[in-house]
Amino acid sequence: MSEKTAVTPSALFVCVHNAGRSQMAAGFLRVLSGGAVEVRSAGSMPADHINPTAVEAMLEVGIDIRAEQPKVLTTEAVQASDVVITMGCGDVCPVFPGKRYEDWALDDPAGQGIGAVRPIRDEIRDRVLALLDELGITPVGAQDG
Repeated sequence: MSEKTAVTPSALFVCVHNAGRSQMAAGFLRVLSGGAVEVRSAGSMPADHINPTAVEAMLEVGIDIRAEQPKVLTTEAVQASDVVITMGCGDVCPVFPGKRYEDWALDDPAGQGIGAVRPIRDEIRDRVLALLDELGITPVGAQDG
């Protein structure tokens, strides 16, 4: 469906450290939406840097998130997003009426080897593809990981 809407939908991915799951999800959504979705990610207690194993897992599927930096979760980021997807931060996320909230129960890649991170990455990819479908956006280059 290529119905052009006046407003670009926006999504915010939130996890505690904004170093693994939320960064992988943001990377997938940026690439698979082809720019049709405004993408944000943040953490309630951001880490100093992105999880290198998450970076490696994403590079394996052709998505480079090395330039990303963990960001602190702000009320403004939540207010500016249509969909807020939490990944283990639970009630740390501010809640506003009229926003769509989802919680994706995903294993934390922190401290895990690449073998354990690949299935998390693949599950995130599947969930991002489902989100795009719900938003009515056809994925771009959705090759199998």
